[in-house]
Amino acid sequence: MFTPIKGRTVVVTGGSRGIGKGIARVFAAAGANVVITGRDPAVAEAAALELGKAGGTVSYVAGDVASAADTARLAEEVLARQGGCDVVCANAGIFPAASLDAMTEADIDLVLGVNVKGALLTVQAFLPALKASGHGRVILTSSITGPFTGYPGWAHYGASKAAMLGYMRTAAIELAPHRITVNAILPGNILTEGLSEQGEDYLRSTEAVIPMRRLGDVEDIGNAALFLATDEAAYITGQSIVVDGGQILPESPAALDEI
Repeated sequence: MFTPIKGRTVVVTGGSRGIGKGIARVFAAAGANVVITGRDPAVAEAAALELGKAGGTVSYVAGDVASAADTARLAEEVLARQGGCDVVCANAGIFPAASLDAMTEADIDLVLGVNVKGALLTVQAFLPALKASGHGRVILTSSITGPFTGYPGWAHYGASKAAMLGYMRTAAIELAPHRITVNAILPGNILTEGLSEQGEDYLRSTEAVIPMRRLGDVEDIGNAALFLATDEAAYITGQSIVVDGGQILPESPAALDEI
């Protein structure tokens, strides 16, 4: 149905776990050459070995996306290994909770550094390769938290995810002449290791307010990313796609009692 992306090189930051791992798995299954990044080499290596069974080729480069030196080195290693890069999934993100009255400057710097600065630095590092690709794609992992919703303890996280959309719009304009598209996926509650840590009560109460009555799978986000990476999506840029099972739609939980 779509032009195959088999053989194209896809970089997924934060691809060793959670949503990033799901994105990497979908691209690997489509035959792409996937490179994942993560700060823990042991976790990233294990993830690459597991994901390699899905198809394509999967390797890893350890590094911190909040560091300009690390993102530059990451890009150099990927280009040396693959010879180019076609898709950058700027997915790396953290969400430590802290209430406003307890949040420190270090807390704010950490979240904005990884979630926002990390996305900018990663795309900058791969720009020459994306321009040379001829069909470059940048796919950002934002969230419904920040752009649409809020949650106590995540003021800095919500701010970072909303900031990514502001970045996306300008980047999409600047990179359009190079045939590079820049889009964002806004996940709702996706079943990951991090979400599971919130406890069973949280998971069940969240399911209850989602019209589709289930939490999302990481592959739900991966499939959206795969579509945005296709040649058929070449005229879509500067856009955000919500993947949340309808979570942001109800006016209140009572709306679901009517169906």
